[in-house]
Amino acid sequence: MGIDFQSIIEGFMTALQPENLLYVVFGGFLGTIVGMLPGLGPATAIAVLIPITYGMDPTSAIILMATIYYGAMYGGSLSSILLNTPGDGSAIAATFDGNVMAKNGQAGQAIAISAIGSFIAGIIAVLGFMFLAKPLANLALQFGPAEYFLLYLFALSMVVSLSIGNMTKGFISMALGLLLSTVGIDLQTGVYRFTFGSAQLSGGIGFLVIIIGIYAVGEVLYNYLTIDRPKDKKRKYDRIWITKDQWKRSKWPILRSAPLGFLVGILPGSGGTLASMLGYSAEKQLSKNPEKFGKGAIEGVAAPEAANNSASIGAMVPLLTMGIPGSGTTAVMLGVIISLGVQPGPLLFQTDPDLVWGLIDSMFLGNVFLFLINILMVSWFVKILDTPAKVLYPMILVLAFIGTYTMSYNVIDFYILIIFGVIGLFMKLFDFPTAPLILALIVGTGMEQNFRKSLVSSDGSLGIFFDSPIAICLVFLTLLSLFYPLMVKRFRNRKQ
Repeated sequence: MGIDFQSIIEGFMTALQPENLLYVVFGGFLGTIVGMLPGLGPATAIAVLIPITYGMDPTSAIILMATIYYGAMYGGSLSSILLNTPGDGSAIAATFDGNVMAKNGQAGQAIAISAIGSFIAGIIAVLGFMFLAKPLANLALQFGPAEYFLLYLFALSMVVSLSIGNMTKGFISMALGLLLSTVGIDLQTGVYRFTFGSAQLSGGIGFLVIIIGIYAVGEVLYNYLTIDRPKDKKRKYDRIWITKDQWKRSKWPILRSAPLGFLVGILPGSGGTLASMLGYSAEKQLSKNPEKFGKGAIEGVAAPEAANNSASIGAMVPLLTMGIPGSGTTAVMLGVIISLGVQPGPLLFQTDPDLVWGLIDSMFLGNVFLFLINILMVSWFVKILDTPAKVLYPMILVLAFIGTYTMSYNVIDFYILIIFGVIGLFMKLFDFPTAPLILALIVGTGMEQNFRKSLVSSDGSLGIFFDSPIAICLVFLTLLSLFYPLMVKRFRNRKQ
């Protein structure tokens, strides 16, 4: 797609209008705060603001919603790094090394590289939006049920491979996630599965409830069990900026994960969780020192944060060019856009260029603003770690229960939250990886449905999974992701 520089200039004139700049600032702050709060997420924030958008200019409304969306990607990393409590699924990967860095007195560097990675990835994704929106949207249309099943299988293989050296526990964790994803009504037959007679479970178990239970409640329970252990001396968090060596280790993971996240974000139903997990897994497999991941490797923060931020912008591509939501948040946005009289689709670039280019250029401004506030407020964020445990942990529990309740106003979610808090505690005590469980839970339903649709369309033939170049490529990548770490490990052992 050729670039119309006149449209870009006019888009900046639209984005720089005082009311639109105000929406960028307001959306950025709100998105950051929402991203930090367990269970809320950008979709909830946008849904709550729907009444405000009535009567607004459509361009201003979509700028506000988009800024909240990718602003939440910035904010989600803060609670992951500081409290080991991801606000949303896309922030889970930031806990793996980010929270370890915080415990090692490097919270400032972790937050800084998160902001830097998100900013660079955001700019790369916006450029990708400008140049590649229509061609990539057409590529996404080539994905059928078989290709989506193989994509999810590839994602799971990448995450399970993170458990190298303990693959058995990784597969057990993944199997538990897939099992949990089957709870609720079967979408193809209408049969109730594993609901134990409870109508509240007919829609399945919300993955955010499980995430909050495993990470937030599990972390509080673990700290309660270890409260009598000798405490380390109070750490100092003097440095809030990264070193030259840390930047050297992070720049390539950021530059690799940004386009990866953007491409994943374009695929409908994928989202930031899948993008961040793939970014983290890919960097661990490519690293010369994979054993450092999970122990405070700064590239383990840079890669997933770059991936999830670029995925949030990538999700806007199918939304605007085809009217297909790429994530739960963009599904809410689609409803608002249509209610404002805007019809997304291939002709939107011609029929309403001011809206499209005003949005794209506002993303440049929004990323700059979010980068500045995250960097300037690092020292304030780090002070959260100085909060006494007797105050901090009850606050985490209160936020966890409030976030859980506001998702569906369902009391049964409290019981699920507590159950998975205990499960999270045991997984931490016995060193079971949580990433395979969470990702399997998120993609499990789509994986099952696409597998069954593929077999129905091929009369039960498995050959459909090798029928297209995309499918063959995904099969190859899945096998490579499983065996590559084993081959590298064997090669290094022989070399030693």
